[in-house]
Amino acid sequence: MPLLPEPSAANGYLVDHVSLLRHSYRQLCHRPLLAEDLDDIAAAQAIYTAPLIVVSHDDSDDPIFTYGNQMALKLFEMTWAEFTTLPSRLSAEPPNQAERARLLAAVSSQGFIADYAGVRISKTGRRFWIQDVTVWNVSDRDGTYRGQAAAYSRWQYL
Repeated sequence: MPLLPEPSAANGYLVDHVSLLRHSYRQLCHRPLLAEDLDDIAAAQAIYTAPLIVVSHDDSDDPIFTYGNQMALKLFEMTWAEFTTLPSRLSAEPPNQAERARLLAAVSSQGFIADYAGVRISKTGRRFWIQDVTVWNVSDRDGTYRGQAAAYSRWQYL
């Protein structure tokens, strides 16, 4: 069962979760994830419907995706329920999982990485190359680590 319901107008497009992503991104990357002139709910809706990928996973030992915007769901060919119950390591094929683990460890120690590239795989087995990916640690306003997130707008099917 997903930790969070699918974003919608009824739940403010998961405004609290997206605010954590935006705040952490701003703190670590020193720039906004999206235009800052939007109120929190409008920004959450804009990120959910944006033509870029935004995903996050939790802080468990085998992290589970907690969020994927509409473009991510389309790229990974999954429903919200499928995506948000998927261990994030399974977004990469087994040969690529070790590299992905090294990336996430580097992000954990450095706070963020702004130039990641790698191969991912959709639910149907369609492989795609992602590049210029920013991956960052997500923390709440008290500084408690909550997981990691990624954003990118460049991908190509292989």
